[in-house]
Amino acid sequence: MTLSRSDASRQLESAGLRAKRALGQNFVVDPNTVRKIARLANIEGHGHVVEIGAGLGCLTMALAETNADVTAVEVDDSLIPLLTENVGDLSNVRIVHADAMKIRWDELLAAGDEWALVANLPYNVATPLVADILDFVPPVKRMLVMVQKEVGERFCASPSTEAYGALSVKVAFYATARIVGLVPASVFLPRPNVESALVEIVRHSSPLDETINPQQLFSLVKMGFAKRRKMLRGAMAGRVTPEQFEQAGISPTARAEELSVHDWIRLAHVMKDSE
Repeated sequence: MTLSRSDASRQLESAGLRAKRALGQNFVVDPNTVRKIARLANIEGHGHVVEIGAGLGCLTMALAETNADVTAVEVDDSLIPLLTENVGDLSNVRIVHADAMKIRWDELLAAGDEWALVANLPYNVATPLVADILDFVPPVKRMLVMVQKEVGERFCASPSTEAYGALSVKVAFYATARIVGLVPASVFLPRPNVESALVEIVRHSSPLDETINPQQLFSLVKMGFAKRRKMLRGAMAGRVTPEQFEQAGISPTARAEELSVHDWIRLAHVMKDSE
C-alpha cells in the first residue's frame, strides 16, 4: 500500500497543512514511481535503509514492502503525526524526527554495519548532504537519491563537460555514480518547475587513494574550480608552482574542468611531497 495524489491531498487538507517551500517540499505521490524507486534501491528482503525526508510516508511504504529495515527521517514537526499515522504501525519502520544536516550519524546507523540511503532531496540539501555522507558516513555503502536533474548531472559528470565540477571530483573519489531514471514533475505534490533524476551512487570498497588527505585534495580541487574559466596557472597562482604542475604531469594552461580525479590526486601528492 502507498499513497495516491488524492490521498496525500486529503491528508494535508485535513491537517490544515501545505507543502513548505522553505523546506523544498515536493511530495512524491505516484505509487508506480515510489515502487520503482524501491526496486532500483536493490534492498529487497535484506539490509538497513535510511530514508531522508520521509514526508507523508509515500516512499517509506514502498521501501517497507521490500521487507528491509527502514529508518525514516523527517525534520518537519507538522508532518510527524501524518507520517506516524501512515507508517507507524509497520514493524520494519522506525521514525526519527531530526534534521539530516545536523544528525549524529553514528547513533542513527548503530543498528547495522552497512546501509543504503534512499531519498527525495530538495535542491538546497542535495549537494551538501551527499558530500557529507561520502566524506563522513562510510556505513552508507550506496545511495539512490531523487534530485533536480541538473544536480544529478553534476554528481555523474565526466571531465570536459559543462556539468563537471568539484562535486563531480568528490563523488568520483569515493564512488561511482550514474543516472538510472528521470522523474516527471507530474508525480509530485505540488508540481515543481523542474525535471528530476534518480541517481545511484555506489561507494568504492575504499577511496581511490587512501594515502592522500581528502581535505587537502578537495581544498586543491575547490581552488581550481573557484575560477574555472581561468587556466590553472592563474586560478592556482601562489599555491601551485609551474614546477609542481610539471611534476604532476599537468599542463598549467589547462582548466580545472579538464582534470580527472586521478590528475587531481597526482597534483595533491606533488603538493604533499613539497611540504
